[in-house]
Amino acid sequence: MVHYSELGFVNSKEIFKKAIDGGYAIPGYNFNNMEQLQAIIMGCAETNSPVILQVSKGARKYANQTLLRYMAEGAVQMARNDLKSNIPIVLHLDHGDSYELCVSCIEMGFSSVMIDGSHLPYEENIALTKKVVDYAHRYDVSVEGELGVLAGIEEHVSAEKSHYTNPDDVEDFVKRTGVDSLAISIGTSHGAYKFKIKPGETPPPLRFDILEEIEKRIPGFPIVLHGSSSVPQEYVEMCNKYGGKLEGAVGVPEDQLRRAAKSAVCKINIDTDGRLVVTAKIREVFANQPEVFDPRKYLGPAREALKELIKRKNIEVLGSANKA
Repeated sequence: MVHYSELGFVNSKEIFKKAIDGGYAIPGYNFNNMEQLQAIIMGCAETNSPVILQVSKGARKYANQTLLRYMAEGAVQMARNDLKSNIPIVLHLDHGDSYELCVSCIEMGFSSVMIDGSHLPYEENIALTKKVVDYAHRYDVSVEGELGVLAGIEEHVSAEKSHYTNPDDVEDFVKRTGVDSLAISIGTSHGAYKFKIKPGETPPPLRFDILEEIEKRIPGFPIVLHGSSSVPQEYVEMCNKYGGKLEGAVGVPEDQLRRAAKSAVCKINIDTDGRLVVTAKIREVFANQPEVFDPRKYLGPAREALKELIKRKNIEVLGSANKA
């Protein structure tokens, strides 16, 4: 077993406290490969933002769990030695679906894990979450739980309909499980098609009434929003222009995310936006430079575009820039 502190990571407890007190949210950016990881680290270092590097079960399988651990460790060294940045970096398991997976990640140096029992009956969710918490806290690893179900599909996590978090449950859940943060459902969803709307319509607002009630029940407790990509239309249009098929893809309006970030929401997960911008730029290069076959020639521009997206998110949406 390797402890995350040996790899240069921190858990989320202190940075969440600062985020709540400061009225901003820490970005939770997912990565699957080297270019995404580089873009996240560079974007956050250049904006002096704390960051949570998020790894899903599927990403861990795709990248290989051993290689991924060393990639993440390398990202810390890149920040410290090459970018001369001391931003706090968390390595987090996103949507862990079993006790065994959480244990494996902790033993590999993760500083934070999410156990998602939201699809289970309430008492079973509590039992599974508490079991993970009891193990993780032995090693000072942070644990994120979830109440409520988000619609959409994210790898092995899927649901046809969303179920808003019931504020009546949150105090009991937090007390009995001992979790360090809580993911809630207030209208966000996974994937690029977050809302079914007609052309010209705007997405429905998030349920801030539920968020405010939850804040009253567990004041000062760290809240997490999943499925919070905004699906920038410029990149949807770029994808479609160069052969993609993403008609009707819409996300959460950025002004609503900024409002949420000023509340007890201290972590906002962004994955689809990263996938979208990378795919759009690669399609653009392939269409305009069909002679290109060197992966660096198309992954490089994709990495740069993702870095710029991350910088803008940190500054304009999450408010995390210059908070490291």
